[in-house]
Amino acid sequence: MAIDRLPPLNAVRAFEAAARLGSYVAASQALHVTQPAIGRHVKNLEDWLGVRLLERSSRDVKLTLQGAHYYQAVAESLQILADAGTRLARRDSERWLRILCVPAFASRWLTPQIEALRALRPELKIAIEPNASFTAVDQRQADLAIAYGLPGELTGVREVLIRPEVFAVCSPSYLARLPGQLQAADLPSCKLIHVDDGTWWNSWFAAIGLRVRVTSDASHMSNDIVLNLAQRGHGVALATEVLVQRELQEGSLVKCVDEAVALESYQLLTPQNAPGEDALWFMEWIGRTLRESFPSANVASASPLL
Repeated sequence: MAIDRLPPLNAVRAFEAAARLGSYVAASQALHVTQPAIGRHVKNLEDWLGVRLLERSSRDVKLTLQGAHYYQAVAESLQILADAGTRLARRDSERWLRILCVPAFASRWLTPQIEALRALRPELKIAIEPNASFTAVDQRQADLAIAYGLPGELTGVREVLIRPEVFAVCSPSYLARLPGQLQAADLPSCKLIHVDDGTWWNSWFAAIGLRVRVTSDASHMSNDIVLNLAQRGHGVALATEVLVQRELQEGSLVKCVDEAVALESYQLLTPQNAPGEDALWFMEWIGRTLRESFPSANVASASPLL
């Protein structure tokens, strides 16, 4: 049926109520209209359809055969409309916190915290979007972002969270295949797993005082991928305690050498618009939680940079 051939909807509601409740009196009370109004609506609908829908007695109303078929369709249709309205109202009332985040931090640290966050603020829904290449956050993308970088690389930095040390890791099986006691100077001859073109490894070597330069034959774009490869015994990767705390405790990864040095920091970014209450709550929570979880990390700034 085309939309312009829809029956009068007030009449449909009056018919549905009368049929469901069994009387015009009950229908009038449910719809907050007079009893004669219910009767007029039902009569208009019957005239519009050209069929008799209800048989009325002094005490109640009963569906005709055609009315029973029509009532089933009407009841289902009104329920669909009611359910759609409920879903829209619920969605409009839901509170979402959208977080843009570097992938390894998202999967290895933040996502495992979701249940704890839900317990603290159960009415808040959290959406985490992993992204390896952002340098700023737009309010259309997210409410805030967590990035990993050097000072000056990122836009809209509100706070530097922690600056953990970076160290080399590999699987116990890979380490066992290497001859002798591994030293930092031996690493360039190992199979190094790269997140970029070699820049991060070269920065780390320079920071620990080694004048070497390595290049990458494969760039994996995400520390999560790199660390998964290291766990499977494919070579040596760089990591922070934030990313591999669990793996170090379980023994699926081990530190290859003693050297560790702080390079980049985890930084909290916000859009130009002022953060909402939920974003401010999360920002306080993540700063406090990270510092409690990793007390040895060099916190570059514990106060807002704005």
